[in-house]
This record gives sequence, structure tokens and C-alpha cells, in this order.
Amino acid sequence: MNLKQYIEEKTPMTLGEIFQASREFDMDVIDVILEESVMQTGDSKEKIVDDALKMFDHNLEAIELGLTTGSSLLLGTMGSQLNAVEGPKLFKDEFIDKALMYTLAAQVGNHGIGLNPCAGTGDSCPYTGFIKAMKDEGYEEEVIAKTACVILKVGSMFRVGKVTTGCNMEGFGAGAAAIAAATVHIKGGTADDMEKAMVLAISPTIAVPCTPRVMVPALCATHIGGAILIGTMSANLVLNTNSEVNVPIDVMLSMATEVHPLSGKHIVPTVVEFMQPFFKTKEAVERLIDDSVKEEEQKKINATLEKSKVIAKKLAVGSKPITQTLGEAVVGGSSQAVGSPTNTGRIAHYLAKGKIKKVTVELYPELFARRGINIPGTLMGAVFGASTSDAKMYKEVMGAVESLGIEIDIVKGDEYQIQKVTIETDQGEVMVDSLNRGGGRLVLRDAKPSREEAVKIANDLGIVLVEE
Repeated sequence: MNLKQYIEEKTPMTLGEIFQASREFDMDVIDVILEESVMQTGDSKEKIVDDALKMFDHNLEAIELGLTTGSSLLLGTMGSQLNAVEGPKLFKDEFIDKALMYTLAAQVGNHGIGLNPCAGTGDSCPYTGFIKAMKDEGYEEEVIAKTACVILKVGSMFRVGKVTTGCNMEGFGAGAAAIAAATVHIKGGTADDMEKAMVLAISPTIAVPCTPRVMVPALCATHIGGAILIGTMSANLVLNTNSEVNVPIDVMLSMATEVHPLSGKHIVPTVVEFMQPFFKTKEAVERLIDDSVKEEEQKKINATLEKSKVIAKKLAVGSKPITQTLGEAVVGGSSQAVGSPTNTGRIAHYLAKGKIKKVTVELYPELFARRGINIPGTLMGAVFGASTSDAKMYKEVMGAVESLGIEIDIVKGDEYQIQKVTIETDQGEVMVDSLNRGGGRLVLRDAKPSREEAVKIANDLGIVLVEE
């Protein structure tokens, strides 16, 4: 099978299929993208490349407006203020510095003359900012145009996936993924590099809501600017290290797409609740709204402000002096996935008497899925009473438990955040029923034979217990 046959069979291709074609036929990713575009449009590669770059003409005008006289309801004159700064604007890396400034200027210009949207107007900002930075840095026109093709191909997927509110599939999510791909492209990376970089870039954007969408000033700057930073960092991590990235791009993008409407339905309402007191509006519009409606809104705003004070005070009351803020070290990479269940096991260990015959560990689905890192910790706590910082024991525990002939039963629980450890010995059975919390902390719900004794053990060990 040749490339043309492959494309005919697969088109329209997923990003994963594009990367696979690049690998299979030893071609640059951009060449695969262009071959498919030729087949889809009937145009020549030259025309496609030329047209792709022309698509940014209006958005480049928006940048110029944002750099000069433009003013935005949300970002004010941020673009022209940065443009007036002598030397580095935000970072000493000249390319990233320019890309960031132009991205923010594009959003300012967006509120003046609008932007040609992709998934939304948000991701058009980093797309155009990156292209403008390339122009300033003297890249050849063909290189810029082909980079535009890569960006637009990535953006086309997010344009379909964007179905509700959320920066996760627009300015931040789509922007980060496209900028990662573009950075790998201009640095001569492979299809593997581009796929891995995009996966890394998408990951921190999953479920991120769009607070600026609900009219809060300035917040949009870190969303769309973050796309430049996350995208370029992801690309450079892949290009400069050999870190394993084993999630296929189609899986990561599919997950982002599926989480997106859930975020819009379940996260955005809370964002609106807390951010509404800070919405920007226009007096001319407010004059059209009935006073009774505005009074009702003000009541809700006041209630939210009071609610925030209560929550903030609860955080303050629960905090410790700064010299006691950091907890004990946690091996295995996660104080939530490893630290908290390990401490549950430690409490159970010191409750137990006699020779251990069996340990049963029940974990809620997320922890169960991460059992590769938390079961060694939980068992070193339950069988040996080892602390979360015992790196030597963490490495050796699985073999040690096996050599002792202890039966291990790992159960996938249904209850959210449950981590329950039961130890059977020749003198009876003990159990610690807890809920997972970050930082190695846990909620101690119940313990047998005595919850009071379990609390004392936790306190003696320095394990932080929190209220449910």
C-alpha cells in the first residue's frame, strides 16, 4: 500500500492515523497533512499552503490593533502596554516573549474587530500569536505557511469537539496542543515527537473551564498565554528528554472531548457562582435590566461573598504554621495515590497483633487503576509499618511480602475515595476504613477493634487526620 492508498482508505484521518502514516511512509507530518488536503480539496499543495497562511490575515490585523490603539473589556490595553515595554516583555526568550505578547494582543484586538474563530476565538489568539512571532523572527515564508497548516489541522479537530463552554477545548486546550505540534514542526521533530508533545500539552487542560467567558477581567490572559507556555514546554520536553509518553493522541483527544461537556455541565455553574460578583458589564446594557432582577442578582452575589469568607476561614483554621506545612516525604510519586493509602496501612499495622496471614486492600476506582504505585506503599505500611518516605522498603516490599507467604487481596471498591485496609493475623482481624486526601492525609471513618486507638496511633505517627 502506498501513501495515496492509505489516505484514500483512512480519510478523513484522525491525528493518530496521520502520525502513523508519517511513520509508515517515512514522511514529515506536514507532507501527510498536505497529501490528504490535496485529496479533499482538489487543489495543489502550493495553493493549500498559500491559502492556509492567508487565513490568518484578519487575525494578524487584530494583533496590530491590540498592539496599538485597541482596548478590550476584559484585557484593557494589555497589548499596547506590553508593546511599550523596552526589552523583554514577560520572558527573556525572545521568541516566546513575542508569541505571548502577540497572543494577548490578538485577544485585545478580538474585542475590537473580532477574530476568525477556530474551535472558538480563544485558540485563534495563540495560533496567530505564534505565526506573528515566526514572521518577526525571520522564518521563511514557506516554513511559516506549513506551520500554519499544522496548526489548522490540529485546530480542526478541536473545532468539532468544542460543543459547549470551556477553555479546555478552545483557547487553552486547543491552543496548547496546536502550539506543541507547531513547535515540534519548526524544530524538525518526528511524528513520534509531535504526538507525544501534543499528549503532554493536552493533559493539564482537561476540564479547565472558561472563567473569562463569563466576563471576569484579566483571567483570559493566563488561559490563552498558558497555551503558548504549555505548548512550547511540552514540545521541548519531548525533544530534549527521553521521558516515556505512552498515551496515543487519539485517546487523549477523545478523553478531552468527552470530559468537555461534563465540565460545562458540572464545573462551570460553580465557576459562575463564584465569579459573578466580578463580571464586567456596560452601563448602557444595565439600564435595560429591570431593577428587581438586579436586586435578586445582588442578593446572590452577597451570599456568594459570605460563602467565600466561610470557606476561606475554614482553610485558614485547618492550616498549620509555615514551618510545619510540608509533610513527610512520599515515595512513588504521589502524596494522594501513595501517601494517603500508605498511611492507612500504617495505622492498621500498629493496630494488629500477632503474625500477619492476609492483607486485604480496598481502593476506589481511581486508586485501583493506579495500583502499580500505591499497592507497594500500602503493603509496606500494612505489613512492616514503614513510613511513606522509606524508599528502600518501597522498592523491596513486593518481594518481601511474597517471601513471607502473606496472602494479598486487592479489591476494587465502589465508594468514592475509599481506601480500606484489613489485616488478618493469628490473633484476629483489624480494619481501618478511611477516605483519601492529598498530602498523605486521610479521613479516619472507622477502625476495628478501636477507632480511638487508631486515632492515637495516627497522632503518634504524625499522620494528619482531617474531617470528612
